[in-house]
Amino acid sequence: MTSPDPSPSPGRAARGFASDNQATVHPDVLAALAEVNHGHQPAYGADTTTARLGEVVRRHFGARAEVFPVFNGTGANVVSLQAMSERWSAVICPDSAHVNTDECGAAEKIAGLKLITAPTPDGRLTPELVERYATGFGNIQRAQPSAVSISQSTELGTVYTAAQVADVAAAAHERGMLLHMDGARLANAAASLDLPLGALTTDAGVDVLSFGGTKNGLLMGEAIIVLNPDAVRGTAFLRKAGMQLASKMRYVSAQLVALLEGDLWLRNARHANAMARRLADAARAVPGMEITQPVEANEVFAVIPKDVAERLRERFAFYTWDERTGEVRWVCSFDTTESDVDAFAAALAAELSP
Repeated sequence: MTSPDPSPSPGRAARGFASDNQATVHPDVLAALAEVNHGHQPAYGADTTTARLGEVVRRHFGARAEVFPVFNGTGANVVSLQAMSERWSAVICPDSAHVNTDECGAAEKIAGLKLITAPTPDGRLTPELVERYATGFGNIQRAQPSAVSISQSTELGTVYTAAQVADVAAAAHERGMLLHMDGARLANAAASLDLPLGALTTDAGVDVLSFGGTKNGLLMGEAIIVLNPDAVRGTAFLRKAGMQLASKMRYVSAQLVALLEGDLWLRNARHANAMARRLADAARAVPGMEITQPVEANEVFAVIPKDVAERLRERFAFYTWDERTGEVRWVCSFDTTESDVDAFAAALAAELSP
């Protein structure tokens, strides 16, 4: 669990490693917003830009894919899981899943779902865990498991391979459940594995995807992408009832088009991943440093003394992930520079030098 918001204080460097949510907006995204900011267009998604987004999404995710732009990731997750479930349903997810730890109970409060959490030291569900926790079918005393939710990349910065996603999908489908993917950092996972987006989702058996854009250069906006229309019901109505239907939707859709129509999603993600590797390599070179998770996307997890973390946070924003162990999280973004990384690594080395 992350510590309170480490917002920069006077005198602290404006750029840090707290979250890719704190990054700037990519200039191409701002340009796309300016491009659609003329004339009048039909509201609520009946505009030409949203239609264009549908075409772009189908090129990435297949001919059956349906896209529903929303405001934020929590909304995408809640509406997706609602559309896949019933009021008596349960969703199996890792105990570290964002939908479980960092969405203020929205899946339970708003969607009315029971979350069944599985311990996952590296953030990844396995078929064995699905089998262990998918129980109580037909028992009127138990919430009925209807879906499995995984994050790509995970909250611990690890990545599911396409085969691992397919194995989890098969385990869910064999038991009559569906697979949801929280893809807030899907682009980073695809860049890490050098795979197209569809290979980690549609081709691997994912039924519904919450596709992230804000962490990869957008101003605001995510998308529910229904990969298997047979897996959902009422998505459009649930989006409205869930307060996630934008009236001027062209401004959300234009950002997603800018990200997905070319290779901006990939360039941004590759850069963020590369900066995380640079940071991890520099940290490993510091005597006594412990990197706690494989660095497979754009996050680095490490253990440092509490007093060192406090002093570093006077200049660089980042979160303490686990107060008990001193584990911290450093996140790199599309706009993180080599100079940012090197300055932080030098400060870290100076703090830990004898």
